[in-house]
Amino acid sequence: MDLQKILFNQRAEIESLDISKLCTRVEESQIDLESKLAQIVIGVRRSGKSTLCQKVLLQSKVQFAYVNFDDENLVELKKSDLDALLENLYRVYGEFTHLFLDEIQNIEGWHLFVNRLLRLGIRLIITGSNANLLSGELATHLTGRYNQIELYPFSFLEYCTINNIKTVGKTTKDEALQLRALDQYLFNGGFPEIIGSDNNRKYTLSLLNAIINKDICQRYKVRHKQTLSDIANGLLDLFCQEVSYAQIAKTYQLNSIHTAKNYFSYLVNAYLLCSLPKYTFKSRERQQMRKIYAIDPAFITNHEVVLQPDNYGWRLENVIAIELLRRIDSSYQQLFYLRQNKSYEVDFVVVEQSKIKELIQVTYDFTSPTTKLYNREVGGLVKGAKQTGCRQLTLIMMNGESRDIEVEGYTIKCIRAIDWLLNRE
Repeated sequence: MDLQKILFNQRAEIESLDISKLCTRVEESQIDLESKLAQIVIGVRRSGKSTLCQKVLLQSKVQFAYVNFDDENLVELKKSDLDALLENLYRVYGEFTHLFLDEIQNIEGWHLFVNRLLRLGIRLIITGSNANLLSGELATHLTGRYNQIELYPFSFLEYCTINNIKTVGKTTKDEALQLRALDQYLFNGGFPEIIGSDNNRKYTLSLLNAIINKDICQRYKVRHKQTLSDIANGLLDLFCQEVSYAQIAKTYQLNSIHTAKNYFSYLVNAYLLCSLPKYTFKSRERQQMRKIYAIDPAFITNHEVVLQPDNYGWRLENVIAIELLRRIDSSYQQLFYLRQNKSYEVDFVVVEQSKIKELIQVTYDFTSPTTKLYNREVGGLVKGAKQTGCRQLTLIMMNGESRDIEVEGYTIKCIRAIDWLLNRE
């Protein structure tokens, strides 16, 4: 393996990046290049982590070196090769103050290498496609010496920016173009390389396959790859629905609920799925029941067997769920769902420091106060408010006019999805 040649090629690739054509993302400001803490950007594969970090480094003008461990030429790299890698980095880049390690979780024992680099005073920027990067391995070794940044595919606001659609204008034309863009986003999603592409399905299926094989099967040494693939595709078709580990085990004939839980956690850790716990004081129920969402609408539209392609209401709820996860302050806030048997459901419960801050309901059509849908969504919020004591009630809708409504002594803020997603509340 010619490490020097590989690193030269990687350097040429990063130096050819035209940052003037890149969208500005909120997460850029969260990367602190002056900090002694490792800056760790995690998120689903192909969400733009590498480009984000490259842009920040190139704009800053700091002296940095770069290694992409997802390069097929480095697939045989071992822990014992890391010293040689560091030596070759100095030969390729000369002196550098910052080191960008892209998808380093592919190397066993990498965390010890990272720890040593930090002790040497090198400023580190690290990306990874697995949430366990921080919750387990690295957190143990770094003991708080890191700054975590989670990156999702493009938000709807970023999607509009990329497509040159005005986000502040409220003229008839502006709003028509925004709504058209939202319709597209509900199906195409926000993966950067999909935007403007005519091969969305081919790209998404290839990405899904890479996540299952590289980020899960190789990492966790999963033997029954087809079973895992079946579970992934099956759960993607159950987006916005409640599932249990027992249900997964039964459906896919797994040996135990424990195995089902492990497979489910692999899918969540790889950022293919997001899951919300049920808001309940029953710890067993909270641990066993989860409501699931796809990390991006593209996976809803383009997995192997799509059984529910046109459920607009659920697609909107999925988009709102991911946007809430983007906005939520994980240090102080948590996101749940609330379901009382079959009596009522509240889509999202925002909890801040153990207190319920807001109840949020999502609906596609909210035009008539006489419909069953209207009564179900409003009734769910009111019942949830009575149960939890929360009075900040929000209903996000695709259709209808933004307004406040009074129901049984509660004020419900009704806001159009387009305004909520574009921060025009």
